[in-house]
Amino acid sequence: MLTRDATTTLTEQLAERYAERIRSRLLAPGARLPSVRDCAQRHGVSPHTVVAAYDQLLAQGLIEARRQRGFFVRNAVAPARSARAAAPAESRPVAPVDATALIRSMFHHPGARPSPGLGTLPPEWLDLSLLGGALRRVSQGDGLAGHALHYGDPAGDGRLRAALSLRLADLGITAEPAQIVTTLGATQALDIVSRTLLAPGDAVLVDEPGWAVEFARLAQLGMRVLPVPRGTDGPDLAVMRRLIEAHRPRLYVTVSVLHNPTGSTLSLAGAHQLLTLAQAHDFHIVEDDTYAWLAPAHAPRVGALDGLQRSIYISGFSKILAPSWRVGYIAAPPALVQRLVDVKLLTSLTTPVLTEQAVAVCLEQGALRRHAERVGVRLDTARARSLDLAQRHGCTPATPPQGLFAWLDTGVDTDRLALALLDDGWLIAPGSLFHATRRPSGLMRINVATSQDPAFWRALDRRRTELQRRGARA
Repeated sequence: MLTRDATTTLTEQLAERYAERIRSRLLAPGARLPSVRDCAQRHGVSPHTVVAAYDQLLAQGLIEARRQRGFFVRNAVAPARSARAAAPAESRPVAPVDATALIRSMFHHPGARPSPGLGTLPPEWLDLSLLGGALRRVSQGDGLAGHALHYGDPAGDGRLRAALSLRLADLGITAEPAQIVTTLGATQALDIVSRTLLAPGDAVLVDEPGWAVEFARLAQLGMRVLPVPRGTDGPDLAVMRRLIEAHRPRLYVTVSVLHNPTGSTLSLAGAHQLLTLAQAHDFHIVEDDTYAWLAPAHAPRVGALDGLQRSIYISGFSKILAPSWRVGYIAAPPALVQRLVDVKLLTSLTTPVLTEQAVAVCLEQGALRRHAERVGVRLDTARARSLDLAQRHGCTPATPPQGLFAWLDTGVDTDRLALALLDDGWLIAPGSLFHATRRPSGLMRINVATSQDPAFWRALDRRRTELQRRGARA
């Protein structure tokens, strides 16, 4: 949104907005910019301001004027300005055009408005006193010297692994402390497992829709990503069988409980059939249980059904404690543990003992369980409110909402909707981000905890109506 009290002029803000879109390829070479009149109406500025902004883009070599036709993005886009010149624009969120852009938005300092597209709890929902108390307890007396002056155990802090073994037992998963390897969050856990079990060119089954970061990470490692349609009870097993027979995958990576983005949970029958396929075709199932603390303990876990034979269980604490507490872990078959530790040593040496012991304290004292229960109650209320607002403003759930997310049908292309809402200061996660091969989608994922502001839904309704009108005129 353009602001009149900013340190830059309206002309500069408007020019930078279009420059950012051109450089990030949201406006492709040859794309036509809005007419001066349309642009002025859209951004609430004078035609003179638009002309001046377009002049700046012409001077930067980003656009060209075509006589009696308007302004178009140049085929050869000028290089980006120096880091010093671009610094003011870097503090603003970028459009969620791909997985990396959505992640980058997580690192902006939170502003006055919540971000419906992000995947974390609001800061005010987290228990700062819980974190502070746990850190003080493990660092008092001689504790700090013992934790801070030496490398920790390569497999992870023994106290935490013992506490995690008990936590997993609550979920029905039998794992001795020696079967657990701690990591820098669940993301590193996924990376360690991939690097341990896969080689470039190997095929990997993934859920679709699914977490775009996982698609991008596997592709960067040189893997062949095989999307399997995800339904309300789990993957489409008929499609999975065909892919298995054609490509002989080494892994299937899935969020079995409170799936991101649909919120669905794998059925017990589906889990049994998955394990049968894994056994018959010699591949492992990587069960990413990132949202475990927001889910019922009795939800079916693949690791509980097969006793960690074909399955590898991954989870972490950033979704329930704090995003910056990068403590995750892997529970694996005994034969794989040393290989996982070796890869961990090569990628990060060890993990921070201080935070691992602090998490152990939170687990041992039951404080984390009580905090999760409070969050669960609050999340139920937020979900009901956000869904009511969504439906009153013309959006419908594509799947029954559960957990942190709702998967909504907006009725318009959510890539275009995301771009328009970014002008109003709202970040959403368009449905195309959750497909292995990007394609237009009318769906979007919202975080129900950060989507309770009626102003967001009014802005969405207004922007969607604008897009529908433009589509009708086209």
